[in-house]
Amino acid sequence: MTMFARRAALLAGFLFLYAPIALLVVYSFNASRLVTVWGGFSTRWYGALLANEQMLASAATSLKVAALSAALSTVLALMAAVALERFGRFGGRTLFVGALFAPIVMPEIVLGLSLLLVFVALDLPRGFWTVVAAHTTFSLGFATVAIRARLATLDRSLEEAAQDLGATPLAAFAHVAVPQLLPAIAGAYAMAFILSLDDLVIASFTSGPGSTTLPMRIYSQVRLGVSPEINAASTLLLAFGSLALGALAFVSWRRGEK
Repeated sequence: MTMFARRAALLAGFLFLYAPIALLVVYSFNASRLVTVWGGFSTRWYGALLANEQMLASAATSLKVAALSAALSTVLALMAAVALERFGRFGGRTLFVGALFAPIVMPEIVLGLSLLLVFVALDLPRGFWTVVAAHTTFSLGFATVAIRARLATLDRSLEEAAQDLGATPLAAFAHVAVPQLLPAIAGAYAMAFILSLDDLVIASFTSGPGSTTLPMRIYSQVRLGVSPEINAASTLLLAFGSLALGALAFVSWRRGEK
């Protein structure tokens, strides 16, 4: 394959992936109510979005759920990564690994239905906290992969040196290993946060009255027809995720420079 053909294939792939997203962003500034007809540049739909109390309430719910579930999954992922990398072989390790990484390969609809059955069996009212628990379960495996990969490359001799100087194993891990793990921990948190913010299927099974997330709200309105207001909401969601990933990349780069 010639260089021109490779570049053309690469360009076609990028267009296939990102052209629809670019069109969504462009048409969020469309003055026309019809999403397929360009009526001039306008920011009216962003104003309408900010006046939509239901959409804003759903966005606030999504941010709260994402922040809490990402924090829980990151803490649990750190402990799981330490257990897998530092404790060697232990009874039930195979079962533990299987349960930990099953949500990564399991279809979301299966996970959502399974969690729904668990909440019903335990007679738990579905709402905000059941969505948090479901998203924590969903993102735990992804966060563990990110932290475990970095933990496996750490130099154990630095912690051993700290213990030789009088530190306990826990203190040596906290003061020597954790600072080196911070970029991976931040990456795991960002990944879990975005996975939660983006989820529709699992939240649909585990949410209840007053816990409608932003993807659920957008999906319910899209079923009645796509409006420029939906484009504006999707554009802001895209911008938020891009800024979060950009900030994480910048912080990691700065730490690498230091």
